[in-house]
Amino acid sequence: MRFLVLGAGRQGRAAAYDMLRHGAAEVVLADQDRAVAEDACRWLARPEAVPLALDAGDPGAVLQAMRRADVTLSAVVYRLNVSLARAAIEAGCHFLDLGGNNDVVDAELALDDEARRAGITIVPDTGLAPGMANVLGARAVALFDRAENLRIRVGGLPQRPKPPLQYQLTFSVHGLINEYAEPARVLRGGREVEAPSLADVETLEFPRIGTLEAFNTSGGASTLTRTLRGRVTNLDYKTIRYPGHAEKMRLLFDLGLAGENPLDAGGVTLAPRRMLATLLERTLPHDEPDMVLVRIEADGIRAGRPARYRLELVDRGDPEAGLTAMMRTTAFPSAIIAEMLALGDIAERGARPQELCVPHEPFVAELRARGFDFQEGWT
Repeated sequence: MRFLVLGAGRQGRAAAYDMLRHGAAEVVLADQDRAVAEDACRWLARPEAVPLALDAGDPGAVLQAMRRADVTLSAVVYRLNVSLARAAIEAGCHFLDLGGNNDVVDAELALDDEARRAGITIVPDTGLAPGMANVLGARAVALFDRAENLRIRVGGLPQRPKPPLQYQLTFSVHGLINEYAEPARVLRGGREVEAPSLADVETLEFPRIGTLEAFNTSGGASTLTRTLRGRVTNLDYKTIRYPGHAEKMRLLFDLGLAGENPLDAGGVTLAPRRMLATLLERTLPHDEPDMVLVRIEADGIRAGRPARYRLELVDRGDPEAGLTAMMRTTAFPSAIIAEMLALGDIAERGARPQELCVPHEPFVAELRARGFDFQEGWT
């Protein structure tokens, strides 16, 4: 198995770590900054890890690198994923990405016929949420004769929160702002509708962690509102944070810091999202201990009787290996799917939502083998 990983930051190197532990003959870690790629390969300390200086926005260079790989994983900014998927079709290389933007994913899935003719598979949104949580959500619905409600709650949190936002950056700040700014897709009464992000705040409890909040965000449900329509009546995805986070973020957004149009500040033109990204990068912690929380709940009819299912995961990373919880829960699911593509365990060709092409039970078995302690049960 030969893999190309585009982006040698935290998620890229964590995916490579998992690939190398599970039989990869070679993992090329590509980054526009060669020093970053070389540092990642030193951290991996494996001869099969090969650094490459590569601009993911350079179609010719990307195509050349993809032609030497069985599978390419994009761990770069989501706006590049459509062009990268097109390059994968030309190269005849399976492709997957960490996703996170609904419009980009829709554009990738529109490449279905081209990917099928090329004999490859494109799987967007394969990280945490969207990603692992979506496969787990689809698996939960499949456990019922008829599902009524599916609730997906996911959050990456600092273990020791600090004011004012009680949050730390565990992935791209641009992806975070996109989640908060764009509308969320939900199913209500069997119909797909949009709901405002940072809204519909609810309270929830996690054992030994305490009271938290969850609210609508964009991208987490991804394609589930379409692939599960007709199989579940109501579906929503919410992000978990410490109490008060949504209200504080809404204030920043109400002040115009998430708009697409420039703001004129004393004669200086500023892009609002860029300004907000700079503020968050400067003020939020980056490297303190984190944890990832996942809760999947579904209810409906099972074996002719009303039933309710719940799955929970709390992951605190692997400090000895240098892996944060967000690295493990984002990169490992993506690496598992990449390995399934390379081995032929995902046989479908075309551009496919992960919940339709990733085999649920083998996927969960691989997650458990990597130390994810899922707690699940029925009431």
